[in-house]
Amino acid sequence: MEKQLTANELRQKFIDFFVSKEHTQISGASLIPENDPTVLFTTAGMHPLVPYILGADHPAGKRLVNYQKCIRTGDIEAVGDPHHLTFFEMLGNWSLGDYFKKEAITYSYEFLTEILGLDINELSVTVFAGDDEVPRDNTAYEMWRSVGIPEERIYFLGREDNWWGPAGETGPCGPDTEMFIDTGRPPCGDNCRPGCSCGKYFEIWNDVFMGYKKNADGSYVEMSRKCVDTGMGIERTTAILQGKQSVYETEVFAPIIAEIERLSSKRYGDDEGSDTSIRILADHVRTSVFILGDQRGMAPSNVGQGYILRRLIRRAVRHGHKLGIEGAFLGRLAPIVFDLYGKPYPELLQNREFVLKELAGEEAKFSETLAKGEREFEKMLPNLLKGKDRIISGRTAFKLYDTYGYPLELTAELAGEHGFTVDEAGFNAAFEKHQEISRSGASQQFKGGLADHSERTTALHTATHLLHQALRMVLGDHVGQKGSNITVDRLRFDFTHPAAMTSEEIQRVEDIVNEQIKRDLPVTCVTMTLKEAREAGAIALFEGRYDEQVKVYSAGDFSKEVCGGPHVTHTGLLGHFKIAKEQSSSAGVRRIRATLE
Repeated sequence: MEKQLTANELRQKFIDFFVSKEHTQISGASLIPENDPTVLFTTAGMHPLVPYILGADHPAGKRLVNYQKCIRTGDIEAVGDPHHLTFFEMLGNWSLGDYFKKEAITYSYEFLTEILGLDINELSVTVFAGDDEVPRDNTAYEMWRSVGIPEERIYFLGREDNWWGPAGETGPCGPDTEMFIDTGRPPCGDNCRPGCSCGKYFEIWNDVFMGYKKNADGSYVEMSRKCVDTGMGIERTTAILQGKQSVYETEVFAPIIAEIERLSSKRYGDDEGSDTSIRILADHVRTSVFILGDQRGMAPSNVGQGYILRRLIRRAVRHGHKLGIEGAFLGRLAPIVFDLYGKPYPELLQNREFVLKELAGEEAKFSETLAKGEREFEKMLPNLLKGKDRIISGRTAFKLYDTYGYPLELTAELAGEHGFTVDEAGFNAAFEKHQEISRSGASQQFKGGLADHSERTTALHTATHLLHQALRMVLGDHVGQKGSNITVDRLRFDFTHPAAMTSEEIQRVEDIVNEQIKRDLPVTCVTMTLKEAREAGAIALFEGRYDEQVKVYSAGDFSKEVCGGPHVTHTGLLGHFKIAKEQSSSAGVRRIRATLE
């Protein structure tokens, strides 16, 4: 095994291997999904490719490979242990109606053993055991046996372990096969197997075989056009290849942690409490730099992705303070992330000034928040001292958290200084109630579904192109898309502009869009290289390689934009365009909500 293989080397070896297998390298997408109301961030390599998995033709062909930056925010509170991350990189290769299980498994085995040098005796795999709806995956089982994996290291597991999808209520889905490395640790018991959480088996790769379609009635039918989607996490795979116990011990975190040690005078590995704060700070600053530095990067705010970003930055600041770091420090850590990732992700360097400015601003704001929370506590103190009990209610502690952003542990520290304790159970109950309300709202906000390409959302998607061009005509060429979110009810479009639009400007934009709808322009699509698209005057937010094949959609002679689709065939199908609201999204970014009537 190549124990010292770095993340950069793994990334390049993966790309080179699949290019040698006739795959075309494509650029990774933005962390901010375009026109997808179901998630806040790109969560996996396959996420931007869903339209092509659903059947659309990809401009680069049927065999693809790339590396994709991803964020998963469901486990923010779990970050701090040695394993969880909010930001990670995913390697992936895809077959869009080309090869299937035999080739995918052969490629996986060849890469793991011949390119990475893993010992076959360290490998175990899992395959789908089958159920009442879909039979067990004997094809994958036989393929693994044919390459040399003995049957005692091939495990048949159920749907909760070896089935993917569909992304929404219906759509493509199928069994998967997962590959694991045996770390050599003793088993936790007689039932220890790959997928067990004890740490003996480490998942290194997952091949998903999308050969079925789930229908609205819950039935599954086999599809004639079958796809393969695979995923390998760079950080976790690098850790196991280097023989590390944690991703935080690899070179993608070591320089960040070294600077945190210098700033805090704490030593990583000396104390678990400090180690937790160091890991949280290292993870969150890396993720924050990637969100801010994304090609659709945004500033901290109180909604959507901006809220997650604010939460990450403030959690980082709080743990920096717990480590004893004095003064502003995020601006000392962010440049390390630029140095580590500037080459594979040049957009970070292009947006460096914006990243540093926003980090400094948010860090300063949160420092003020902490001071304000302390003042509010001091105001409450006289009344608290009048009570018989020396307990601060959970409701009071939650008010400090919810209204002023003051963390529970700091409330507990202040309380302790005055002889009080905090009803943490009461705080947790109030927090859980708040979470339930938030989740309920989120489920309504994102109920559109990942695979929702209805006539309604397709029309709204086309309308965003007309809106984008109209804004540039009215406000100037500085206007650029910073985000888009579409549900069946409305479109939301974020764009760069320094000031609120006047009522006259809003009306002019509306009139221009409706004029193009009235003209009933044909909407056409041409595949060309990114360089050719730019030379043809197409708006291209996409920052890929110049020779990369892209789709360029044109609405007659009015707009021309690089986009993955879907779109209506002519603008007359859109109906009447109406801007419902124009407001600030974040510093230098405006937001329009609009409908088609």
